[in-house]
Amino acid sequence: MTSEPAYQALFLGAGPHMQCGVGHFTRLLQEAIEKLEPGSCASLTLTRSEASAADIWRAVGSAQNVVCNFPIVAWKRVIVRPLLALAIARLRRRRVVLIQHEWGGLHWLRRITYIPALLLADTIVMFSPLVRSELADDAVVGWIARKCVLAPLPPNIEAPAGIADSRLRERLAAAREEGRLVIGHFGSIYPGKQPNALLRIGAILKERGLKPLIVYVGSFIRGVDTVEESFYTRAAELDLIDDVVVSGYVASDHEVFGLFSEVHAFCYPLDEGLTARRSSILTCVQAGRPLIVTGPALTDEFDHHPRFRELIDRGAIVLVARGSEDEVYAARIASALKWPTIQARFDFDGWWQDVAQAVRAQLV
Repeated sequence: MTSEPAYQALFLGAGPHMQCGVGHFTRLLQEAIEKLEPGSCASLTLTRSEASAADIWRAVGSAQNVVCNFPIVAWKRVIVRPLLALAIARLRRRRVVLIQHEWGGLHWLRRITYIPALLLADTIVMFSPLVRSELADDAVVGWIARKCVLAPLPPNIEAPAGIADSRLRERLAAAREEGRLVIGHFGSIYPGKQPNALLRIGAILKERGLKPLIVYVGSFIRGVDTVEESFYTRAAELDLIDDVVVSGYVASDHEVFGLFSEVHAFCYPLDEGLTARRSSILTCVQAGRPLIVTGPALTDEFDHHPRFRELIDRGAIVLVARGSEDEVYAARIASALKWPTIQARFDFDGWWQDVAQAVRAQLV
């Protein structure tokens, strides 16, 4: 006689030692669903050396659903094992719930590695109508978009009670004392975020005598793109080499928000416009500094995400019309010097409860 699975959901992950946004999101999502129904979830660590086919077979058999935030870690490191787990889940008639954060912004080689996971999924959870439409418009796998459901994305990082000092924070504080305009940009640096576009805006501010210092709190994504090389080449062309700082990996949330405390304003000139999947935007908002970003491409981008919409409506996120010249962004940043710092309450747990309920609704 076949016994009932012990868990409602098995989460695929790469273990707590893997420091990446994808893995962190998976752990927080599992914890949030566990709060709704304690004891309902289990996890399976998949690395190059952990989880044999037999281990995966047993783990998949212990749950009714397999949840995979693909890729579970940096895309080149662990690809085969998650796909094997999803294939075994289908073979064992377990429901596969795939979490997919982006599509059109991915390099074409990455999209190829994602396609098997999309095919194996019963349901695909996405966070942005724009990303869903990008998948639907794909000439090869566009039909898969009919599997998609939307969920509200929360931020990965919660503003801590205190902040930590660092050499970079001291440098930013000194720059402010010298009358420099500190502009922030948080998160991994890759082509989809148009990091070079902010450089052009910085050059305009420099021409106007505002002495900008642009701080990118994050690091370049290692991949097939030459984003880091082109970034510094462009900074040199604009005579901004001494006006740009890239922090690299920052180990603690306290240190991250320590850096945020010295920022006058954040700016994201995005070619695709603001989407509901921009977790980095939600992290920055918690600092209470003005955040200036390109408006969304779709009018319904935030219809499924009332908390995100509320941030826009009350002015915590300032939208710049799509197609605006760089001068418009520069003017908004300059005016931000006159805006007060607003530390509104941010219901971090509530944001995560929303996404947990949305994902849980897809489980059998």
